[in-house]
Amino acid sequence: MRIVVYEHVSGGAYAGQPIKPGILSEGFGMLRTATSDFKAAGHEVTVLLYYRLSKLNPPIDADYTVPIFSSQETKKFLTTIAKINDGVYIIAPEKGKTLQSLVALIEKTGKVSLNCESNSIEKVADKTVLYEILKKNGLPTPEIVTLTVEGTVAEVKRAIKETFSYPVIFKPINGVSCDGLRIIREDAQVEKAIDELKAKSARKCFIVQDFVSGEASSVSLLSTGCNALAISLNKQNVNIAEADAFSSYEGGVVPFDHSLKQEAFSVAEKVVRCFPGLRGYVGVDFVLAADKLFVVDVNPRLTTSYIGLSKTVNFNIAESIVNAVVKGRLPAKVEHNGFVCFSKVETPKPTLRAFQKAAQLKEVISPPFPLDDSNGSCALVAGQASSVDNARLRFEEAKKRLTNIICRGK
Repeated sequence: MRIVVYEHVSGGAYAGQPIKPGILSEGFGMLRTATSDFKAAGHEVTVLLYYRLSKLNPPIDADYTVPIFSSQETKKFLTTIAKINDGVYIIAPEKGKTLQSLVALIEKTGKVSLNCESNSIEKVADKTVLYEILKKNGLPTPEIVTLTVEGTVAEVKRAIKETFSYPVIFKPINGVSCDGLRIIREDAQVEKAIDELKAKSARKCFIVQDFVSGEASSVSLLSTGCNALAISLNKQNVNIAEADAFSSYEGGVVPFDHSLKQEAFSVAEKVVRCFPGLRGYVGVDFVLAADKLFVVDVNPRLTTSYIGLSKTVNFNIAESIVNAVVKGRLPAKVEHNGFVCFSKVETPKPTLRAFQKAAQLKEVISPPFPLDDSNGSCALVAGQASSVDNARLRFEEAKKRLTNIICRGK
């Protein structure tokens, strides 16, 4: 097939605006890995890339690269390029209906969309709808209350006390990753958290969720839209901030050995089957407590864990996405070869020479881009080995090499 791969952050959505280095490292890392996998499967790949990135000649193995100069060009170029290709894969956040609208745009062209269907994206992107369906189907998920930012602080505090005991989690109703996520431990933190939610989301409602202590994790699945197959349990390194800080996703380990792995696989497959139209690659986020698990989110899109998973699993995931969507076929057998430890690495803004040298390191999945509107930069680094401990060691060694290159600036 001739496939267009579009990743929202590196593809020009923030043209003319500052790009957060950490978000760029995840986005470009997914774009690069997916492009490489589609190419390895024999497909011809075209990518859209923000011109400030493309002029740096970053490491991406695409047949064609279309430079994007303005965020206003995205939909026009996607529509035009889709018409001269066979299929399109969108990597974008659900926030603000971005993913949903872009997928719907491709669906209207009549070309093959390799994403989840736009109507299923809409359902899982709304956290209230998501939790209602999960509860209706008897799936384990924390208790939630949906509140409005227009209510008084006293009303919010009263609603919390009627249902929960502190700590609780505040999250946007259509948030992505850790954006807007807060842990609230006492009444005194409520007002500032509400102010942050007002600033972070255009939606008037937000969710208060019961706090569950445990391991942050995710299950990666492939789905035909009817049948689903869990292919990996992944550890997530997440920092959940309090009201005066920012929560963040830093990276993780793929695969993740845990006593609840098989139960997580079973529950994740049931979750995906609750939403016909979730197809291709899907991620289900969990908190794994000592002897019980809880579903906390569903991601109808490629997730950052794919970067590690692509290196360990015994088949080409990009080709399996095509097979699942186009042929309704799932892999017959799933095996993993070793472990991958991956994480963001913050660096000073590199010189062009240092950027070029860093991009040559095989462990550097996304190099630290030297963008003028940022004082610093961020890379995504992955260490792979036959054991988790050795994978972490490889990661640390690669991190040191990267840091030395950036600090020398040569």
